[in-house]
Amino acid sequence: MKRILRRSWLIFIVALAFLGGMCFLVVETVLGASDWVDQPYNGHISGSGGLIQAGKITDRNGEVLAESVDGERVYNKDAGIRKSLLHVVGDDSLNISTAVQSQFRSQLTGYSFIWGLDMPKSFRHGNDMELTVDASTCKTAYNALKNYDSGACVIYNYDTGEIICSVSIRTYDPNSPPKITEDNEDKYEGVYLDNVLSSTYTPGSIFKIVTAAAAIENIPDIWSRTWVCNGKEDIGGGDVTCVDAHGTVDIKQAFGDSCNIVFAELAVELGEEKMNAMAKKLGINASFSVSGVKTKKGNYNVKEANKNQLAWSGVGQYNDAVNPMQMAVICGAIAKGGTPVNPYIISGNSGSLLTDLGLSKTGSSLKQMISSSTAQSLGELMRYAVVNDYGESMFGGLTVCAKTGTGETLTGSDTDKNDGWMIGYCTDSDCPLAFACVVRGSSEYGYSTAGQVAKAAMKEAAKSLKK
Repeated sequence: MKRILRRSWLIFIVALAFLGGMCFLVVETVLGASDWVDQPYNGHISGSGGLIQAGKITDRNGEVLAESVDGERVYNKDAGIRKSLLHVVGDDSLNISTAVQSQFRSQLTGYSFIWGLDMPKSFRHGNDMELTVDASTCKTAYNALKNYDSGACVIYNYDTGEIICSVSIRTYDPNSPPKITEDNEDKYEGVYLDNVLSSTYTPGSIFKIVTAAAAIENIPDIWSRTWVCNGKEDIGGGDVTCVDAHGTVDIKQAFGDSCNIVFAELAVELGEEKMNAMAKKLGINASFSVSGVKTKKGNYNVKEANKNQLAWSGVGQYNDAVNPMQMAVICGAIAKGGTPVNPYIISGNSGSLLTDLGLSKTGSSLKQMISSSTAQSLGELMRYAVVNDYGESMFGGLTVCAKTGTGETLTGSDTDKNDGWMIGYCTDSDCPLAFACVVRGSSEYGYSTAGQVAKAAMKEAAKSLKK
């Protein structure tokens, strides 16, 4: 009798497990089918049954970026536009996992759980997709970036969240994806990576925005203080150097002149706890979603740093790392009084089921980063830098607040691998744009490299908003 009872219980448990497994499989099949279809290893959707029947992808002005014609997937006629938007749109190889054609293939192809890829056209939901980017601005940024080893340029509307420009270098023509071999792999290293979303760089002096924010919130007399910069100072048993001997400066002059000595001393005075706290508030070590794609986390951690390393961290060196999209969002937060708007790239005008059901993130506010008073003070520092150091006419009549930086990544004989930056935002009511541009592959300072990329791209982006 006991044996029969044990066997009955065993059969019951097995049956229960089988039933539970079947329920789980059904739920996963119904809810996750489109995700399975989107996987890069699915040869059906990327081959004859896939992108050749995908809908059009257009920019904000209706410029066709990709479409299916006579059984082929074709891309924009302009090579500059094709290359500049490769990492946003993608190509037939599907190697760029963050691109629209990889992330949203089921929507583009009109995939249905019932019909699969063979839904009758009369039943199909609209499968065209409009992006928020402006093709002309992206091409302009690409032309300014293309001669560097690596880099990125992103511009977004800090009022609405629309990404106007997103360009990553290295790139290639989607009409002819490269065959990467051992002989040419150095040439194409990192080519499938969207640097706007998925890379980090050494920030250099743009990180002084973080240090300045911490000082504004924690040092009551920050605006009345002065410091003396002699070009070099021993802090914690090691030298902190500056590009020049700036003499006696206040906080505005130190920010505009990008004085390493002042911001190194501020980092030490503030200490590990306050510096880490401000980096956390600004999201340096965090990630956020851009139309479903997670940005790469930056890095700021001085828990194990000695005094000299803490000093260097305040000027954007030591182990500091930031992501371009992340820095544009921080600039957007400063422009918006401390609370940024989440960026997105799939327009609400798209005919895809994703946007019609309201599942795409379009312009939602993120968590408040800093107080409105701190944001206003940072804006004043960034505006001072433009007027007194970069030149108010740099952006062609736009009222811009900005900061440049040169992240030193020099190792051995690699004297041309600095990370040059310019980040900022425009305060004009008809041009609410925040930007971040970075280049790697030059021994020059950020103003001469990334600054020129930002200058060209912002001028074109302003035109786009006024069309």
